[in-house]
Amino acid sequence: MSQQPMNWVAIDADPRFQALHKRKTSVLWTLMVLSIVYYFLLPVGAAYTPDLFKIKVWGPVNVGILFALSEFIVAWGIAYYYARTANRVFDPMTADIVKNAAGMKGRAA
Repeated sequence: MSQQPMNWVAIDADPRFQALHKRKTSVLWTLMVLSIVYYFLLPVGAAYTPDLFKIKVWGPVNVGILFALSEFIVAWGIAYYYARTANRVFDPMTADIVKNAAGMKGRAA
């Protein structure tokens, strides 16, 4: 039994798919800009405020080292936020599109 191919043009034109794509793109660009800005705060901060980054916090640990380590926490936070958003928002929207995609099968363009 052969299946008809998906009509990807019809799926792409579906307003629900357009809404999903717009929302996902918005979230991804926001998270990317946030991560890039935070990433470049370390070298910019170290270059322009070295006295702040040299402040000892505990033993040999200073503000610069803590800020560098905080980048891992921020990266994990961004990943957690995206995964949570994908599970709560994008996955249900995608499931709705996939469920109705069976009606869009036909001649693929």
